[in-house]
Amino acid sequence: MTTPTTRLRLRCFAELLVAIASEQVGTSALKASEGFTQPIPAALAILGYVLSFYFFGRSMRALPMGLAYALWSGLGMLIATALGIALF
Repeated sequence: MTTPTTRLRLRCFAELLVAIASEQVGTSALKASEGFTQPIPAALAILGYVLSFYFFGRSMRALPMGLAYALWSGLGMLIATALGIALF
């Protein structure tokens, strides 16, 4: 049986993963927006970054800031590199 604290931490890890995914969508759309000259990718980039910061903030309800930021930036760099190689 899980405790409420454990459930909260798991939910915060899930929100951190959503933040990372949203940032990657925003970063990829930013590249595709060609300097904000393409409206749909530009809007997607803005939405991705807004959602990323929202969910990152929510994830720190139960996760230490150092751990959350290290995972956010580290996994973000790995995924951005892989997406850059695959898509661009």
